[in-house]
Amino acid sequence: MNRIGRRGFLAAGMLGAAGLGDLLRARGTGGPDTACIFVWLGGGPSQLETYDMKPDAPADFRGEFRPIKTAVPGIEICEHLPRQAMVADRFSLIRSCAHSSDGHENGTQHFLTGKKPARPNDKESEHPDPGAVFKKLHPAARRPVPGYVSLNCGGFEYGGPGYLGNTCKPFAVRHDTNHPRFAVHSLSVAGERGRFDDRLALRRSFETARREAEPVMDVMDDHGREAARILTGPDAERAFQLWREPGRVREKYGRTRCGQDFLLARRLVEHGVGFVTVDFRAVEGALAHTWDDHATGWNIFEQMKLRLPVFDRALAALIEDLHARGLDKRVLLVVTGEFGRTPRIAISEGRPGRDHYSGAMSILVSGGGMEMGLVVGSTTSKGEGPKDRPLTPSDFLATVYGFLGIDPGRMMAGPGGRPLPLLDGGVPIKELMGT
Repeated sequence: MNRIGRRGFLAAGMLGAAGLGDLLRARGTGGPDTACIFVWLGGGPSQLETYDMKPDAPADFRGEFRPIKTAVPGIEICEHLPRQAMVADRFSLIRSCAHSSDGHENGTQHFLTGKKPARPNDKESEHPDPGAVFKKLHPAARRPVPGYVSLNCGGFEYGGPGYLGNTCKPFAVRHDTNHPRFAVHSLSVAGERGRFDDRLALRRSFETARREAEPVMDVMDDHGREAARILTGPDAERAFQLWREPGRVREKYGRTRCGQDFLLARRLVEHGVGFVTVDFRAVEGALAHTWDDHATGWNIFEQMKLRLPVFDRALAALIEDLHARGLDKRVLLVVTGEFGRTPRIAISEGRPGRDHYSGAMSILVSGGGMEMGLVVGSTTSKGEGPKDRPLTPSDFLATVYGFLGIDPGRMMAGPGGRPLPLLDGGVPIKELMGT
């Protein structure tokens, strides 16, 4: 990786902050003071081993795990999610969303844009994902911090800003948040040149950058200067300082990268970041670094036994924290992957697994001022597809956009200025709205 020094950052990085400057130019046109934490379970988590179990189905459908009761009568989830079971009254499940794109690339793009890709194997989306749309349309965060941040990724893998361009990519933090000396040495637009020298100590780098930025900012317009101050200001520095969290809080989330990523996401929205993506896949000691649980790679049940407890602890802590701190009205938490897994278990060389399946999936939502303790929709007895209340990715996205103050029916300026609909249809999910 090429590294540039502090002055190089100020010469190129401040100009690279143009994306944030563009965001600031939109000030006054955004929605209310809302935020979204989007936990991405890349690879496609099995709904049948998490939130939509089928204990009465034949053995080659139901799998090895059993459901347990939750804090909400009538709602059951996987036995390996006991902490989430205790906070089920603070989240809702969508069980009847489905689409028709079974590959990782096209499945991700279909789910995150509501549009079936014309080119199914493209690594980056033609249309913008929700984080990019948020960055384009919303004003800067209510406090001087970046508006869109990704943790453990450069945004959604196989997603991206599409026709909105690279200025709508997130500020990416790729360092291990569970490392004892974690600090934000590199706060950068994902994939772009502008980045902090990753050898700088956090506090010293921010203080020095503030001093050295002044000559550069003199030649920038007002929006560019404001963007530069966000990147070098004390509020951004403080938002990323996990060491400020009490030890008991850090332990509650779990001293894993997953746990500390989830905790940092809470700190970021608390400090005014508007959209945070968290990519959770890897678990120490596990073979699987994805939720792509084919039989050809590993035993789905063995790997889930390693992955689910880490995920359970971190997510339950985040849900509890958002509600305890009064953030549940203005922060929407979304947990999902691009699709689910096949209802029938596949066996390869004695290993059980499930393949890609876009015909059924489960989505967890918490907060957002929405109705909690609900299950929206259901699937058939073997989990082969929606039984009632079938929903599409556009319906789900319309719900998210509506919460964020973005009209899901709006037109966007596409390539060459040609107007394109943000979504092809889609109606906000009325059950979550309490209607």
